[in-house]
Amino acid sequence: MPKLGMEPIRRKALIDAAIAAIGERGSLDVTVSQIARRAGVSSGLAHHYFGNKEQLIVATMRHLLTELLVAVRRELAGATTPRARISAIVRANFGPEQFDKATVAAWLAFYVLAQESDEARRLWRVYARRLSSNLNGSLKRLTDRSHAARIATGTAAMIDGLYIRCALAGKPADAREAIALVEDYVDVELRGVPAS
Repeated sequence: MPKLGMEPIRRKALIDAAIAAIGERGSLDVTVSQIARRAGVSSGLAHHYFGNKEQLIVATMRHLLTELLVAVRRELAGATTPRARISAIVRANFGPEQFDKATVAAWLAFYVLAQESDEARRLWRVYARRLSSNLNGSLKRLTDRSHAARIATGTAAMIDGLYIRCALAGKPADAREAIALVEDYVDVELRGVPAS
């Protein structure tokens, strides 16, 4: 008989193990059994909680998206100007919870899975819309609507692109450098457009 109250703890352990296993392999080339072993549970229990590997990976991405949302909200709490809000969003995307090697590898695996899985693609769209909306909301207070949309798209592409470069480079990521690159892009783009 399962112990009451253990399901959330075991689910979290499996999600953490999935992030670690994907990070170690650098791909989705892991099995539910390997993830379960790392989490200290049986593969049968992992299948019971998540059904299959895709559902476990999708649950892992939901977890990462929730962590990112919490980080964005935390950073935005101290931002008082539109430009400070943009910086807060950038910092949150490259915060320690999001930009360690295993998490970056998990994000890259998520991008790959989103090409094949409708549920993963839907989650990616939620992430992309949220990022674009957060950036656009502040940029529209600094420039006109069309320039704001273009800068938001470019900023989001830089964030995603830096994740991909980091994952493919196979070396530790430098969050400060990534943040500086995105900030420079935003500053250059804002200098070249009319104020709102």
